[in-house]
Amino acid sequence: MNNLKNKFSIKDLENLTGIKAHTIRIWEKRYNLLSPKRTETNIRYYDLASFQKLLNVSYLNNNGYKISKIAKLAPKEIPVLVRDIALQSNIESHAVNSFKLAMLNFDQALFYNTYETLLKDISFEDIFYDIFIPLLTEIGLLWQTHTITPAHEHFLTTLIRQKILINTEFAQAENTANSKKTFVLYLPDNEIHELGLMFLNYQIVSHNYHCIFLGQSVPQESLADILHYYEDLIFVSYFTIKPLKEDIEKYFKDFDKNILQKSNAEFWVLGKMLEYVDLENLPKKIKSFTSIKAVVDTL
Repeated sequence: MNNLKNKFSIKDLENLTGIKAHTIRIWEKRYNLLSPKRTETNIRYYDLASFQKLLNVSYLNNNGYKISKIAKLAPKEIPVLVRDIALQSNIESHAVNSFKLAMLNFDQALFYNTYETLLKDISFEDIFYDIFIPLLTEIGLLWQTHTITPAHEHFLTTLIRQKILINTEFAQAENTANSKKTFVLYLPDNEIHELGLMFLNYQIVSHNYHCIFLGQSVPQESLADILHYYEDLIFVSYFTIKPLKEDIEKYFKDFDKNILQKSNAEFWVLGKMLEYVDLENLPKKIKSFTSIKAVVDTL
């Protein structure tokens, strides 16, 4: 059964575009910009073409075009004008819309073309910081509100993961490992959100450090084995949904007791779950960070 989302309520359009439902209705009635369809039970809905048009209309409006003028354009003229403006000015905003469309249509070619177009003007790091991070944050909210399906999210994150891996491989080929420090990157038990950690791995490798990437759901006791191989260790983890808020302080205490007190190692940690921790009272060899950029600035 195909249950992928291809019908959108007006609330879905509001979530996806940031345009208020009230405004969408005004544009629809006053300027005939959208033509909602109806189900057999007479419930209004919008298709992918309507969503794409609304993204383009919003983009033009944000770039100084009045709705009354946009409404007079032929349907084929709107995307052409959007592309022309994007080439001259705010290509990042246009790229976010293109990535959304690629996700909703499961269109790999559109994702790759958008990415390659960006890469002509800005670096991979800038694409990740300025486009992928905000986009992933928004995608998470869309998934929570059932505006998109898990399949959409997985499609997009898999393509972003590919780009991180490719760039990490390039960076590794040029890595001279000119420091005695070794970074060990891992996610705690049952934590699977690894894109941020993967990008951090790329950044550390790019800074010519030796880096061991362990990935998802690593038991704390397994980390102690690495102490036998390296002396100057920095463990790095990203707490997005795990450990749970009621378990996180114990996790730090156990880490300090079982690993840090038995070695010269440090522990660097970042992620949303740190909101539930008294950061001022962390063990002295545990350092918290507010963002990936903050970690990179410390390297």
